[in-house]
Amino acid sequence: MNIIAIDIGNTNIAIGLFLEGKEEFIESIPGPSEAELANCLESAWEKIPLIEGSKENKRDGVIVASSVKPAWTEEIRQIVKDRLGEEVQLIGKDIPLPMSVWVDEPEKVGTDRIVSAAAAYAVVEDAVVVADFGTAVTIDLVDHNGVFLGGVICPGFEISAKALRDNTAQLPNIKVTKPTAPYGKNTTDAINCGLYYSIVGALQEIIRRYAEELGRWPQTIITGSGAKTIQTDCEFIDNFVPNLVVKGIVLAYQKHLEAKIT
Repeated sequence: MNIIAIDIGNTNIAIGLFLEGKEEFIESIPGPSEAELANCLESAWEKIPLIEGSKENKRDGVIVASSVKPAWTEEIRQIVKDRLGEEVQLIGKDIPLPMSVWVDEPEKVGTDRIVSAAAAYAVVEDAVVVADFGTAVTIDLVDHNGVFLGGVICPGFEISAKALRDNTAQLPNIKVTKPTAPYGKNTTDAINCGLYYSIVGALQEIIRRYAEELGRWPQTIITGSGAKTIQTDCEFIDNFVPNLVVKGIVLAYQKHLEAKIT
């Protein structure tokens, strides 16, 4: 199975190439960078082998995406069509969701949340919490049967910092980092501590409440661009897995192929 998996987020687009199911590379690109996106996709597609005997030089691969930003989805579709002569298959539309979803409106849940939850459950094979630290922070729960039960959505570090700057007269915008002390001696450090420990505290409290619902403490996996900031400061986190959404896209397509065979 040769696949280009694309995670279209709110801020970045991650592109992963997998040949015969093995990861070759995953690259994160700022969304508006059309030239960089096109170059990355072309480079990845050229690495996929040609179908043996194809007179049209067709390549033996597919391009599958999960998206939370429709405008960027259309941009990717156009690049793929114009540069590669191919079509993009979307999770939740062309490719079924890779796990059962027990929520009020399944069609409104971001497919990034579901594919990353499925990827985590495929490894843990038990109840698991998946926290994705991106533009927003999502903290989702999967039960021991592999059913996506839902989760919470919080503002990410950058959104929170920007909200403080935009809605106050004198507070600066900051980049959140791991604090060196639990309190700040200046305004910047005070904001940093506040935003950092707000997220860490929220994560711990939400997982505790999930554990009360389950009757036991679930494993916790974190992912996303902001996850590295907190990964070494939370004993209740079991694993940090970069690019979990991209890996979940591959899993979703693999399950789709297996379902077609059976």
